[in-house]
Amino acid sequence: MAKKLANKIALVTGGGRGIGQAICQTFAREGASLVVADIDLDTAEQTAAALPTESLAIEMDVASRAAVQAGFDRALERFGQLDILVNNAGILTFSTFQDCPEELWDRTVDVNMKGPFLCIQTILPHLKQRNEGVIINLTSVAAKTGGLAAGPHYTASKAGVLAMTIGLARECAPHHIRVNGIAPGVIHTDMTNTPQHDEFVKQIPLGEKGQPEDVANCALFLASDDSRHI
Repeated sequence: MAKKLANKIALVTGGGRGIGQAICQTFAREGASLVVADIDLDTAEQTAAALPTESLAIEMDVASRAAVQAGFDRALERFGQLDILVNNAGILTFSTFQDCPEELWDRTVDVNMKGPFLCIQTILPHLKQRNEGVIINLTSVAAKTGGLAAGPHYTASKAGVLAMTIGLARECAPHHIRVNGIAPGVIHTDMTNTPQHDEFVKQIPLGEKGQPEDVANCALFLASDDSRHI
């Protein structure tokens, strides 16, 4: 049976570990070549080296336009095209509204919201020229609930990604570029290995955290032709 992402090239930000790593592994298993982009080059290289398809590890701080441009240039130089962008890179620190320092607000918004904006702005001319492509943005259940403990910086950044996704989907559809978002709840990663998240598990009807592979399988569906009308 044909693999769902055969002959596709995907770039995944934050691809070195956690959900991003699981997405890279799942996409590769379905035939895609991967650009594993991460601010930590070591984890990107380790993930890329273990994939069963052709891969490229690149160091990328998504909050830096220069770093994003350099990363995409390397990817296109290596593969000649990009078909799928997964904006997964993100940071989470806990803070109350009153105690959130301006520096924390700025860095969180820069990574979680400006990062996807910069990556999309960089890849969009390429996808429009090819008249096809897929963009998947990782938002969060916090964008819909206002957050339970993460604080205003994280919640606002992810809500911004959610709104951007809706607007971009409308803009890109005439160019046969599908834009969708995934809003994970509590997924078992280093980011959610906290007492606060342990408390949230009690509110999950299934009674346990999700696994990175659960999100990766959702991303696979959205990246493949199975979701061609979504």
